[in-house]
Amino acid sequence: MKTSKKGINLILSFEGFSSKPYFDSAGIPTIGYGNTYYPGGKKVTMKDPSISKEKGAELFSSVLPTYEKIVKNKIKITLTQNQFDALVSHTYNTGGSDTLFSLINKKANSDTIKDWFTSRYITADGKTLNGLIRRRKAEADLFFS
Repeated sequence: MKTSKKGINLILSFEGFSSKPYFDSAGIPTIGYGNTYYPGGKKVTMKDPSISKEKGAELFSSVLPTYEKIVKNKIKITLTQNQFDALVSHTYNTGGSDTLFSLINKKANSDTIKDWFTSRYITADGKTLNGLIRRRKAEADLFFS
């Protein structure tokens, strides 16, 4: 399974684009569409040169399969396209959550999964961020649609 256009658009809408390196809300050097590293694993640094939107799109496309693979490897049940997309978005942003994957694999009830989606990974540097609240809600909404 691969991330659909809907899933890609969800990720890109929350990540936005930056041609120059910047510190994300967790203080990690980031460039392009939320990329913290380049193909091959080299981490983004604040000294990296600016990139074009085209290069940013290439960079995003080159690392997205890493997050798709995490979801594929961690989830043992059959997912819908929307569920897969929601989990790839979540994993792209957070690195993935074994607890969330476990809840899904154990077929926990919808309220438990939705509560987990919307109440976790909404802080950075000890502060609750409205952008992360919106993202987690959008991911949960997609997962259950």
